[in-house]
Amino acid sequence: MSRIVHAVMVAALLVPGAALAQSRNADDGSAPLQARLQALDADPERATLAAYERLRARQALEALAGARGAQAKADARQVAEWRIETAEIAAATGLARRQIDRLDRERSELLVEASRQDAARARAEAERLRIQAQIQAEEAERLRLEAEMESGARQRAEGVLDDVAKTQADRLRAAREREAELKRQEAELLKALED
Repeated sequence: MSRIVHAVMVAALLVPGAALAQSRNADDGSAPLQARLQALDADPERATLAAYERLRARQALEALAGARGAQAKADARQVAEWRIETAEIAAATGLARRQIDRLDRERSELLVEASRQDAARARAEAERLRIQAQIQAEEAERLRLEAEMESGARQRAEGVLDDVAKTQADRLRAAREREAELKRQEAELLKALED
């Protein structure tokens, strides 16, 4: 807001001087040039830019107002036009630089924000992978415990089967021994009866 007030004050100060010069030199062709310089001074975005170039343009307009003779006026008008054009270009360049600086700041802010978001995504992905690895480790431990329990149960079952087989083998051996003993006794009895 202060730029606008500043521009209006500058324009207000320049208008009387420009009007005076315009009335003195109505035929020197300076009116359009003064209007261009006043427009540059009154523009709130460009009012603070190209101060040196605008000063040189004002000096060129004053030289035009003071010029005597047709050739001197034509030369002074050409110089004033170049100075005003230079001031306009310098102000436009300054405005473009401001815009570039603003866009660079916005770009930097966007890059920082993108980096923050990338870091947040990376942290979230790392956390997801950590949880997934933890779940897999817990599942592997559960399967290991189940395998150990199954192995223990199988070993116990095999032990029971071994015990049953041993018991059965012992019984079979005992039965065969008894059968052999009975056959031996029967043979002895038969032999005793024959005698």
